[in-house]
Amino acid sequence: MPMQEWNAAQYQRHGGFVPELGQPVLDLLAPRPGERILDLGCGDGALTRRLVEAGSTVVGVDASPAMIAAVRARGLDAHVMNGQRLSFKEEFDAVFTNAALHWMPDADAVIAGVGRALVPGGRFVGEMGGQGNVAAITVALRAVLQRSGVDAGSAVPAWYFPPADLYREKLEAHGFEVRSIDLIPRPTLLPGDIADWLDTFAAHWLAVLPEAGRAAARAEAADLLRPVLCDERGRWTADYVRLRFAAVRTH
Repeated sequence: MPMQEWNAAQYQRHGGFVPELGQPVLDLLAPRPGERILDLGCGDGALTRRLVEAGSTVVGVDASPAMIAAVRARGLDAHVMNGQRLSFKEEFDAVFTNAALHWMPDADAVIAGVGRALVPGGRFVGEMGGQGNVAAITVALRAVLQRSGVDAGSAVPAWYFPPADLYREKLEAHGFEVRSIDLIPRPTLLPGDIADWLDTFAAHWLAVLPEAGRAAARAEAADLLRPVLCDERGRWTADYVRLRFAAVRTH
């Protein structure tokens, strides 16, 4: 079963809007000078740097060696680590995460690891894909794979887009008090063609096909999505729905 692989330069070129839209999550975190913050799923470090600029001591972790190399190239402290297997013990005043948790399907393992990493009273603040995120894109990809004889349900690792009430229950079950949690529809204008988005964020879907058939499958997905996500000027919009939350470790 193929996993998503990341290319830092490609991400900055076609996915640079992701950290640019992360300011509301940073505002919700309200980082303070001198506190220690873990940036969970730090990507290329664009938001890690903003946390450092706020005066915090920040450690970034990401499962992608390519992304961690990009963070270190910024002069930041970052380590390759699976967010579902965090190894920290009461080391951080806050854990921050943006657009990463939906790549980690074992939510209970993530939340438990975050709880261990935080000091009592520490904050867990983040944003991820929520229920309904990229629904049209998902339907198109499933249709293309089905026409190719591939069962997407068993062949492709699922994105994790939970409803707010379920994620609240998980946080509370792991000893967090939820201060806020909301689903936020956020249609997002893309910087380029939907094919660039698919190459950057959905490569693991197409990777289940023979390499010779991937370009045609991507084009077919784009054709299915054009009436829904592309306007008359040729501008593409991704059908994002974000889940944003703030919680505090109580025990």
